[in-house]
Amino acid sequence: MLAAASRIFVRTAPLKPYLVRTHSPSSVCRFAVRSMADSATSPFKKIQIQRDDTTFDAYVVGKEDAPGIVVLQEWWGVDFEIKNHAIKISQLNPGFKALIPDLYRGKVGLDVAEAQHLMDGLDWEGAIKDIRASAIWLKANGSKKVGVTGYCMGGALAIASSVLVPEVDAVVAFYGIPSSELADPGQAKAPIQAHFGELDNFVGFSDVTAAKALEEKLRVSGIPHEVHIYPGNAHAFMNRSSEGIKRRKEMGMPDEDPAAVELAWSRFQSWMTRYLK
Repeated sequence: MLAAASRIFVRTAPLKPYLVRTHSPSSVCRFAVRSMADSATSPFKKIQIQRDDTTFDAYVVGKEDAPGIVVLQEWWGVDFEIKNHAIKISQLNPGFKALIPDLYRGKVGLDVAEAQHLMDGLDWEGAIKDIRASAIWLKANGSKKVGVTGYCMGGALAIASSVLVPEVDAVVAFYGIPSSELADPGQAKAPIQAHFGELDNFVGFSDVTAAKALEEKLRVSGIPHEVHIYPGNAHAFMNRSSEGIKRRKEMGMPDEDPAAVELAWSRFQSWMTRYLK
């Protein structure tokens, strides 16, 4: 989720693959990150995946031989919310194996300034390599087909994976679009379903105008696609845990629409089942 404090969103030039700055330089001094502790009761299996000359942690949950879905974090990192989403995905019928690659290498932002700093420092091309390595791991470990989904920052990366990762068989992206510097959705190769809130005001990244522009590019690509816009919903509307709701309200996003969330999950399930089974 992006910072909402100033309510004014401008792109810096030149564009990074995904960057909307809303913090002042002085906010960077508050940056701190914490390593995420693993609970002994966690349903996730922690694994390590090798790609090129680096290794990264990933978290896996779900049936061993089920279709795989790579689940990509928001700008916060691999926190409670992205793990909640992965567990939900693993429990959808007919069953999926969800894998979260740790794009931040064990770091989690606990406030807006930290999250912004982490996202600013992300190696976007390296993140695409992580996604590909995750998809390859899933296909080598029981998943015949693999999808990618993501939220905000992860949504943009999910769409980019349809362009850049040949192992991806389907994508569902939530409120995030990559810049042309990272990937052109008009060159997407895997089917894409995308979800946006009508009240999302992150201009050029996940607002309604950007969503409609994405839909036109996907039409040009010729791939199967759906773009859904949810009336009365703002950015990150899928975050429904008590902690996630509190965090959204603190960032000026008080909307609550459980029916929209349920509809989005239903559409997600239908899309992934259609293309991964």
